[in-house]
Amino acid sequence: MNKIAIIIPAYNEEKTIGAVIDDALKITDKIIVVDDASSDRTGKKASFKGAKVYRHLVNLGLGGALKTGFVAALKNEGTEIVVTLDADGQHETRDIWQMIEALGETEVVIGSRLKKQNNKIPLSRLLFNHLANLVTFFFYGLMISDSQSGLRAFRREALEKIKLKSLHMEVSSEIIGEIKRNNLTFKEVPIKAIYTDYSLSKGQNFWLGVKTFWRTLIDRLT
Repeated sequence: MNKIAIIIPAYNEEKTIGAVIDDALKITDKIIVVDDASSDRTGKKASFKGAKVYRHLVNLGLGGALKTGFVAALKNEGTEIVVTLDADGQHETRDIWQMIEALGETEVVIGSRLKKQNNKIPLSRLLFNHLANLVTFFFYGLMISDSQSGLRAFRREALEKIKLKSLHMEVSSEIIGEIKRNNLTFKEVPIKAIYTDYSLSKGQNFWLGVKTFWRTLIDRLT
């Protein structure tokens, strides 16, 4: 399905990037990996698996990686749907399919780990997600159940309207803000979250959450 492009932002993900790409290739051969100046073999492994790799010379952060991926995906006129996917193996292929199917009735789909029954979410992550949702609502005026989800799907026309300036983790909240600013229709789809010791080591923590809050505040004031 060449109309679908999957963007995978990655920083030092050589342990999981190969398996993530293998799953993504079940959906489309348009796999875009943005290697955010990794110090390991992330980019080489992604290229070996058949992904188109864009490498940053310096680490820009999640927001910078997503912006690079969005530009690359939209350069191809045949791309009609763009999906973002975490590189740590947290998502299932069948959830990506249901995200794409849900685009038939809306412009943007956000995968929600909190709406999925029987998801065993660690307490620290659960508390952080609820706090992040409140922060997102405070700054952007739109409340959703999983504002920090890395699994998202966009129609091309919707993505072309989204303008991002964030470089780091605060980009997840900014995307929600752009949905609100552009009056885009959106839907949340319950997704499974696969938590491992590895994926938990790659995610948010208290101090990173504090940094994200202040960066979001600065973005809103500038």
